[in-house]
Amino acid sequence: MLVITQILIRKKHRYNFAANFGMLFISVHYVYLFATGGVNNSAFVWYYTYPLIANFILGSRKGLILSIILLIIAIVIVLIGPYVEIFTVYNGDLLTRFFPSLFVIILISYIFENIREKTQKKLSSKNEELNETIAELKKYEDKLLKTHEGLEKHVHERTASLAKINKQLKKEIEERKKTENERKQLEVKLIQAQKMEAIGTLVGGVAHDLNNILSALVNYPELLLLQIPEDSSIRKQILTIKRSGEKAAAIVQDLLTLARRSVPVMEVVNLNDIIVEYLNSPEFKKLKSYCPELIVETEMQKDLLNNKGSPVHLSKMIMNLVSNGVESMPDGGKLIISTDNKYIDVPIIGYDEIVEGDFVYIKITDTGMGISSEELNRIFEPFYTRKTMGRSGTGLGMSVVWGTIKDHKGYINVKSEKEMGTTFMIYLPATREQNNNHKPDTKIEDYYGSNETVLVVDDIKDQREIANDMLTILNYSVVLASSGEEAIEYLKTNTVDILLLDMIMDNGIDGYETYKRILKIHPGQKAIIASGFSETDRVKQAQKLGAGAYIKKPYLLKTLGKAILSELK
Repeated sequence: MLVITQILIRKKHRYNFAANFGMLFISVHYVYLFATGGVNNSAFVWYYTYPLIANFILGSRKGLILSIILLIIAIVIVLIGPYVEIFTVYNGDLLTRFFPSLFVIILISYIFENIREKTQKKLSSKNEELNETIAELKKYEDKLLKTHEGLEKHVHERTASLAKINKQLKKEIEERKKTENERKQLEVKLIQAQKMEAIGTLVGGVAHDLNNILSALVNYPELLLLQIPEDSSIRKQILTIKRSGEKAAAIVQDLLTLARRSVPVMEVVNLNDIIVEYLNSPEFKKLKSYCPELIVETEMQKDLLNNKGSPVHLSKMIMNLVSNGVESMPDGGKLIISTDNKYIDVPIIGYDEIVEGDFVYIKITDTGMGISSEELNRIFEPFYTRKTMGRSGTGLGMSVVWGTIKDHKGYINVKSEKEMGTTFMIYLPATREQNNNHKPDTKIEDYYGSNETVLVVDDIKDQREIANDMLTILNYSVVLASSGEEAIEYLKTNTVDILLLDMIMDNGIDGYETYKRILKIHPGQKAIIASGFSETDRVKQAQKLGAGAYIKKPYLLKTLGKAILSELK
């Protein structure tokens, strides 16, 4: 019953009440046992345990008080025992030993409990201090942990920041290196461009004068050949003069191509045809005679796309590349010429970056002596050559190749190793247009006029006389003017069917300005333009005003006749 009661009380956490209630129950039980004597009057022995229980449960102070109260009750029971029937009567000898010993036990229990409580109190105090110290240490530990976490976070952030800065620094260094490389490349290109510009300026002026001079070597032999019999003894010599003039004119054209100041007439052509034509030409057979052991292989794409370009310039490009390969193999070797259609969607880095699109691809590979890396950077420079001067040209061949490819908006890449051979890879923009240039041969009579009047405007007397003779043969009436101003004065009171207008005249106004002023007098005046220089912006401006074809000096009789007849119609 006591145990059940204690459990119920403790469940409600009323510990003091449980202790007091328990001691009350024990006290009543002990008094009852002492009063009734128990078995053989031995119950008094339980009294010795009471002070220990009371001090342990209630503490030294309450335990002492309760033990003394129980002692007094025991004395009262002994005194009234003889008079109460239910009480046990103890003999005097037992009582004289019992009460002193009980008192001693009460005193000892109190002392021990009091010492224990003081010790407990001190321990509790120390424990509290220790707990406070632990709490403080915990605070410091938490603070240290937070500081550590903050430090780790700071270190992590700083490391990340340094890594980012390091990455950015590497990127900047790479960008600076790239910029520096690009700057050096631009410097090289600038020097090359300045060199080409200087040569172009020189060549442009010289070419104009040379073409005027060469007109006599080309045009007069052509006129003479029309006037002498087929079996004339001087016909061969005149043909030689004519061919020499044409070769000289071709050299001038090479110089103009080198300077990239001559824009060729664009036609729809097929590179396969140009390559086959050159390989069957006398020029190639003569070249091959210097290298009898040469093996030539071709790998032509059957359905090769067409290009828009100048057949003359493209043929000369093939000739120079083949010549370069053959002459690198004096003791024989293999020359492979291949063509293909390529669609480029990733830029190819070589000498140029190639933009996306359809290209006709020409690859010319030789097994010759190869080109060193130092020489590879110079092969397109004007007048740079490793060949034998006199036999192989003047060092303009590869420069003409470079100029031709640029004029055709193409690209070139070169790979070479010493003693391993060289490969040239050319990319020319393809066209889907069809080649309709195969026309039947025409006779000079097909270009005769109907006695229309042609006003020739040229500041060079020889050029005016050559034009006069050629136009007379072509059945035109000819009027000559030595300057633009003279032509304008003439047209103020006269009319002509067409003008043959020189674009560059040293004295007075040029061809463009002359034509511009003539149009104010005779709107819609027909004209064709001739020049020994090149098709300049002034030529294009004149054509925008209404001028017709541009023909390059020295012009042939058929070329002149075709241009005038086409414009008149």
